[in-house]
Amino acid sequence: MTPLSERSLLLLLLAAVQFTHIMDFMIMMPLGPQLMRELHIGPGNFSALVAAYTISSGVVGLLAAPFIDRFDRRKLLLFAYAGFALGTLACALSQDTATLFTARALSGAFGGLSTSMVMSIVGDVVPAERRAAGVGIVMTAFSAAAAVGVPFGLQLAQHFRWEAPFFMLAGIAGVVWTMAYLRLPSVRGHLQNGHANRAFAELLRDANAGRALSFMVAMVCGHFAIIPLLSPYLVANVGLPERDLFLVYFTGGVLTVFTAPLIGRLADRLGRFRVFSSLVAVASVVTLVITHSGQLPVWAVLVLGGSFFVFASGRFVPGQAIMTLAVPASRRGAFMSLSGCARDLAMGVTSSIGGWIVTKEPSGRLADFHWLGWIAVAAGLVSVWLASRVRLNEAVAPIPTQTGPDTPPLHASKRAPSTHAFSLKSEPSIEN
Repeated sequence: MTPLSERSLLLLLLAAVQFTHIMDFMIMMPLGPQLMRELHIGPGNFSALVAAYTISSGVVGLLAAPFIDRFDRRKLLLFAYAGFALGTLACALSQDTATLFTARALSGAFGGLSTSMVMSIVGDVVPAERRAAGVGIVMTAFSAAAAVGVPFGLQLAQHFRWEAPFFMLAGIAGVVWTMAYLRLPSVRGHLQNGHANRAFAELLRDANAGRALSFMVAMVCGHFAIIPLLSPYLVANVGLPERDLFLVYFTGGVLTVFTAPLIGRLADRLGRFRVFSSLVAVASVVTLVITHSGQLPVWAVLVLGGSFFVFASGRFVPGQAIMTLAVPASRRGAFMSLSGCARDLAMGVTSSIGGWIVTKEPSGRLADFHWLGWIAVAAGLVSVWLASRVRLNEAVAPIPTQTGPDTPPLHASKRAPSTHAFSLKSEPSIEN
């Protein structure tokens, strides 16, 4: 097996972890109409269920940040991912709103930590000049979750009950955890400099890291302002039949399978900020059209939904690449944990704001949803300004890895050392 295939398998394994986490988070939104009907809750309570996941994830990320760079990333990811799988199983076993709320909080606590570890590993092993492409590969998990996972989960929910997708997801997570235990490399390069204990204190004094975290908050708000209540809005206001709701996610997911890697390559070639700002501009137009539309035929909803997936979700590819370059490797784990904290708290707060603004009319329509569109556009424009102020750290230190829990490190080439710890192109060796 060549080093290229080993590292490609590493990215695919991380994408599988992301697939389960993203699907667990995404499945709640299209289940909105069914959950609101079967649990007898309104937009506010449903938004609280969504917010429980993200706020819990944010709080745990904040508490874990001072310690996260003191451990092998492999061990911490396995621990967090096991907790996530158990939390998802608890969601499937929930019988009422209160129990589901608690289970969602448990899933979010471990799921957010898992995502921080995934992005930290990507940042550790992918060189800066190809970082966006590496992020794009891992983020195809979003596409797969939207195109395959969510539609299939919705079909299960409609044929059985809303708990069925969570049972399925818990089973998939168990399989992926086993694969990760057997094949996930150890990543300890960030421990070699002996500064892990001081990394968090240094991070708190890093003004550039503060700007990057503010950028993450604005980017999430620009996307998440309309996401939690979008499915109920499409059904109640736009006239999309509930049975066709899965087509929105299927269409968007299929499109982003192709566009996410393309966006990553364009960001590396043309510049991350240039591509990011262009995506935000188009996403703002699409967002306003969706949130101000009336009754639409199914084909028009699919066009708008697909465009929203491509441009609004696509901005996270160059955005995440910018985030991984905001700090050096020695502080990346703590920073990505804080980034996850900022992201998830922003999701939770923005979701709660949506629940306060939007009300359900006696006819079933959602009132004042258009205000969420304006909030999303304003936050998106702020994110462009903040992205322009983040200074990127292009240097990447070599990271030794292992192919399993008890196997020796991958052997280095005898050629002259390189700063590239990983390549998305066909290079003959890994440098140490």
